[in-house]
Amino acid sequence: MRDPGELFELNPAVTVPAGLPLVAGLTGFADAGAGVTQLGTYLLGTLDSEVVATFDADILLDYRARRPLVYFDRDHLADYTPLTLKLYLAYDELRQPFLFLSGFEPDFRWEAFSEAVLGLIDRFRVGTVTWVHSIPMPVPHTRPIGVTVSGNRSDLIETMSIWKPQTQVPSNALHLLEYRLQRLEHPTAGFVLLIPHYLADTEYPAAAIAGLDAISAATGLIFPTDRLRQEDRDFVANIDEQVAGNAELGRLVGTLEERHDSYMEDTQLRSPLTDRDGELPTADEIAAELENFLAFRRHGDEENGRGDR
Repeated sequence: MRDPGELFELNPAVTVPAGLPLVAGLTGFADAGAGVTQLGTYLLGTLDSEVVATFDADILLDYRARRPLVYFDRDHLADYTPLTLKLYLAYDELRQPFLFLSGFEPDFRWEAFSEAVLGLIDRFRVGTVTWVHSIPMPVPHTRPIGVTVSGNRSDLIETMSIWKPQTQVPSNALHLLEYRLQRLEHPTAGFVLLIPHYLADTEYPAAAIAGLDAISAATGLIFPTDRLRQEDRDFVANIDEQVAGNAELGRLVGTLEERHDSYMEDTQLRSPLTDRDGELPTADEIAAELENFLAFRRHGDEENGRGDR
């Protein structure tokens, strides 16, 4: 294997404290509800951050599969927006520092990429690794977003993971990283957000909120979410209006609600889902989810659409 260090360039101007948590979210094979995309945009647009390392897109990216955007201004090209993959040093709402790996999922050289990230984890003596992605599931939007938790953080798995399948699924690059970290017995947790399949192709604000709450549960980091929660209330109100005017959709969502509630009654997990307060038992989450639940209780929507990844 070639030197994985050739995949990235460090920024010598940034000093990274030892022992920070690493948070990761890469856009690639599946991003239901644009959960990971929103997460990266929101964190980098809201929090203070600086680039620690930049990965080489010319080595890792298939440009023909995911083409960068150019801006055509009447008769000339005025701008070019390259796809990026970077490691940031960021600060949460309480100025707690953490590392954030964000950008495109590599198309090539997964083994080398995994080794490169493991090298950075060792270099900065990273404390824990937490990553998020999202998949479509036949669940109703009238219930809080559930998660499946993988890794070796048994505390998080036991308290938060509502669906624990035994199956083969297509992997992504962060699956490989988690697998390597587990073999090294390094604390790691992966959160799969279970997004209503009929909202998988939308930019669903609740998906980003659920991702942020999962990260907070795993790391203790605190994020500002007021803007996202308002966007979610507006988004949900629009869905409510559409569903209210369609009896067939109402019946379908009602069926999803029955299946969801029956499953939750049978599971032994004492999850935040059963309390209808999202992934974290905060007052804001309880209020927001209860408001959504009451607004949508009598409506319904579309059926299946599982969507593994």
